[in-house]
Formats: sequence, structure tokens, C-alpha cells
Amino acid sequence: MAGLGPRGDDEHVTPQDLGSPPATHDSGGFWDVARRELDGLPGGALNIAHEAVDRHVARGRDDHVALRTVDRHGEPGRWLTYAELAAETSRFANVLADLGVERGDHVFGLLPRIPEVHVATLGTLKHGAVWCPLFAAFGPEPIRQRLSLGRARALVTTASLYRRRLAGWVQDLPGLDHVLVLTDDGGPVPDGTVDLRQALTAASPECEAARTRPDDPALLHFTSGTTGTPKGAIHVHDAVVHLHTSAGRALDLKHDDVYWCTADPGWVTGTAYGVIAPLTHGITCLVDEGEFDAARWYRQLAEHHVTVWYTAPTALRMLVRAGPDLAHQHDLHRLRFVASVGEPLNAEVVLWARRTWDVLVHDGWWQTETGGIMIANQPAMPVHPGSMGRPLPGIEATVLRHDSHDRLVLDEDERPLACAADDVGELALRAGWPSMFRGYLGQPERYARCFADGWYLSGDLVRRDAEGWYWFVGRSDDVIKTAGHLVGPFEIESVLLEHPTVAEAGVIGVPDPVMGEQVKAFVVLTPTATGDDVLLRELRARCRTRLGPALAPRTIEVRVRLPHTRSGKIMRRLLRARELGLPEGDLSTLETTNREQET
Repeated sequence: MAGLGPRGDDEHVTPQDLGSPPATHDSGGFWDVARRELDGLPGGALNIAHEAVDRHVARGRDDHVALRTVDRHGEPGRWLTYAELAAETSRFANVLADLGVERGDHVFGLLPRIPEVHVATLGTLKHGAVWCPLFAAFGPEPIRQRLSLGRARALVTTASLYRRRLAGWVQDLPGLDHVLVLTDDGGPVPDGTVDLRQALTAASPECEAARTRPDDPALLHFTSGTTGTPKGAIHVHDAVVHLHTSAGRALDLKHDDVYWCTADPGWVTGTAYGVIAPLTHGITCLVDEGEFDAARWYRQLAEHHVTVWYTAPTALRMLVRAGPDLAHQHDLHRLRFVASVGEPLNAEVVLWARRTWDVLVHDGWWQTETGGIMIANQPAMPVHPGSMGRPLPGIEATVLRHDSHDRLVLDEDERPLACAADDVGELALRAGWPSMFRGYLGQPERYARCFADGWYLSGDLVRRDAEGWYWFVGRSDDVIKTAGHLVGPFEIESVLLEHPTVAEAGVIGVPDPVMGEQVKAFVVLTPTATGDDVLLRELRARCRTRLGPALAPRTIEVRVRLPHTRSGKIMRRLLRARELGLPEGDLSTLETTNREQET
């Protein structure tokens, strides 16, 4: 690797990276009470890894199973107790120390769903370094871009991923001093890299967690915008306070649960609620290396007696497509709580799950920048199908007014004005919750633009009904303005998805000289359906009946495939760009199969 010699403060997250966050807000001391649910470290220190692993060992839960793993072939893999996970994370922390990785350095992970994700994530945090996950399906260029932007000091990956994604360029990347490789194919590690399995075996299993401060950087998550380079959102060790409390209140985690989060470890959910939050509750986590397969997923739910399941609406809709008969072949009586993440959940899926599984799916809302769940259909509340839910305790939310030019409407004191009930506006959160991001790496001005008068501006358009329930309308750059109406793509997509022939739907606005924009829908049909004029007229009529003529799509086009991100979201901006001949922007998160079939 290209060495840099002694590393100065410019190689770490600096005060300039963190920007100038608005004054913090603690609703009635809620977060002070929440912090007392965790142990902390002497001198007011707080370390995520200690709260997730070591404190359970100290409290006598050392023999409780922390991880159950399933390999890519569907066979049972390793089971790690909390004592074993504590030892493995300590070994990893000691490996970093032996390599000269310093507190505050950035350690990147390019890994599939394997238990080493937990070991590397928590071992990095135990050492006091910053963990930076990447999607294992990224191609070489987005990986190179993020490693460079993120000032990578070390990278953890597998031998097969190294060959496919990194070979030929990664060893010349400035500043990247160490590549730690897991042998996953029986062969030796590439020249110039560290054999991580050998290094872990040789390292000591004893290591005290670094006495990091609550505001010390802990996590760096990259998120793509519609334009420009990816943004590196910085989170601190204090985030564990919100992750712990939200996992209890939004996911209903209990100490004896078997929990399965299906999120990719390169996505913020895979770190926050796949690794950190559940382990702070001392529960057992299922880790399945395989990709989505309806029969496989039902088998894991049944055989591992999963009680709490956190998954994506896309996966749930695919299970709906697989039909109820497959579900009824498996014993799901242990499954008591299901929650969704990543995109809005249409009401039809909620109702189908209740009929088929006798379990409600609880939708919620949060972002990479919020660091944890903000709004949810909480277990103690009735589920309103199609609603995001209500703010969690300690979270203050509002809906801010926009004018016709998408600018915030301000009062005479230059403060943003809230919407009336059921009016559409921008979702905003009062700044100061523990998992709030503390900056965009190297972009303090961009960070400052995310706030107004102490409110974090989410960029998502919602409405709040008279009873305080929040309903997603769309991203501010996805919303369609037609004939004076604000139209949320999700609302139209949900109606289309209710038709038995529609497997997927994406909705955009196209320019219209009279109406401003017309609504256009793209649909993928089920294998047995025929996209003839009769069906398209039926779909348009259905939308006109359900939504009214102003909201119904004027045009519906049948596609073989829609562009998705690697986390399963339909890329509406890419549909719009290709429809209108506009620049396509950052495609690093585009699902590989879409890229191959559409180029």
C-alpha cells in the first residue's frame, strides 16, 4: 500500500467536516433517561461496541447466542455466543492496533452478509476507529470514489470480492495502507494484503473498548444524491442511545427474541438495525448470506423461530407475488412482529400480511441522515395501513409549508411556517436527537443547508392528518405538480399495484404546456399477463375511479424491467431522465441486472 508516514488531523474527521449543527433539543430530558438504559464507560465515555457486546458479557449473558448464521447454500453456519463475539471483536481491534490504524481512522468494509460484518464493525468501533460500510455489489468505480472521498486507511473484504472489484487498482489508492482479506474460496489471499483469518487467530482475545466520547465519530455512511458526488454522512457514538431505544419502541425487541434484519450490510439499515441496535438488547440475530428467494426466506423464518423480522417493502411485495400457498407451507406462529424499511409500504401489503400470516406489518420512516427510526407504527398503537405512523418518543416532527417555487414559507421573524392538517409539506425534525448526523464529510456548507431555525429539513413531502398520523407523499424532487395539484408517485403506484396483473409500478411527471405536468406510469406485469390496450384502459380507469381524473396517469407504459437501486427502490429520477433525455446523474447505486439489461 502507498504509505503516508505520520498521519495528521487532516486524515481524520475534523471540526470543519462536522460543520456547525444547530442547538440541540431534548424533549423533557427524554434522552437523559434513555442514556441510563446503557452502561457507558468511566469518565463519561461511550462506545457503541461496549454497549452492543461487552456489557452483556459483564452482566452474565456470555453464553447467550448472539449470532446464528446460514451460508449461501442454505446450510447452518457458525453460532456465536456473546462471549465469543466479544473475543472476536477484541481480536479485530487488536489487529487494527498491530497494523498501526489509529483512533479516528476510517476502516471500510466491502462484505456480504456474513458474521465477519459484525466482527469488523464492532471491532473497529471498539478500537476507536470509524466504520464505513460499502455495498458488496458496487463496481470498481463507485468503490474507488467512496474510498477516496472517505479517506480510507484500511479496507476489509473477501478474496472473491477483491478479485472481482479491487484487483489492479486498489493497492495504488493514496492513503489506503491496509487491505484485510477473508479467504472465502480456499485459496491464498492476494499479494500485498493481510490474511485476516490468520491475523485474528494470532491476535489477543482481550481488549477494552476505547473510551470514546459520545460526540466522537463512529460511522460514515455514503448516500447518493440526484446530482453531484456521494455524500458521506457522519454519525457519532452517541447514536447508540437512539438506536437502542428505537429498537425497543419501534421494533418491539425483547431480550429473548430471535431477530432477522434482511438489509444489506452496506446499507445504513444493515449497520444500524442489522448489527448495532439488536445486539444492544442482548438478543439473537439471524444472519443469512443468501439473496432473496421466497421459499428460502419462509424456511429461515420457520426453522429459526424468528420472532421479529425487519425487511424491505420490495421483498414483501415479492412474497405477495409468490402467493399465500407457499406461506401456508411453513409454520410462522413464532413470528409476532414485522416491520418494513427503505421505502413506503403500500396498504395492500399490510392487509395481505394480516390475512396470510396473521401478523401486521409496521411501516416507519427514517433516513441515512437521521441515523435511526424517527416515525413508526409503534406496537402499542393501531396500525393505519399506508401511514408512516407517528414520531417516536423524544422526536419532535412537523410539516413545513412550501410556496409554488418549492421554497419554505417564512413568517415575519424569518421562521418557517407549519402546514395545516392534511396539507402537503416538507417533513422536518427538531434537531438534537442522538443519532442525528453531525456533518457531510468535507461539505460543511451542504450540511448547513439541511437546517432551518433548528429544524432538520428531510426533503421528503408528507401530510399529517388531524390525529397526528404521517403519510408519505414523495421526495421533493419526485412530486408531480399537475393542474395545481401536488401528486405523490407512491399514491398512484399503490393503486396500480393493487391490480392482480401489476408486479411493479413507477410514476413520474412529464412536462405539459397546460397542466404543468402530466402523470405517466411505467408498469411491469406478472408473467401471465398481457399488456394489451384492454388492460391499459382498465388500469387507467381504475386510477381515475380511485384517485380522480387530475391524479390518474394519462399514459401507462409496459416495461420488462424498471431501474432499481441495490436496496430495491425504484429509481424514479432515472425513469424521468431517460424519458426526457436528461443527464442520468450518479448511477453507482443502480442494480447491476438493470444496468446490464438497459444499456
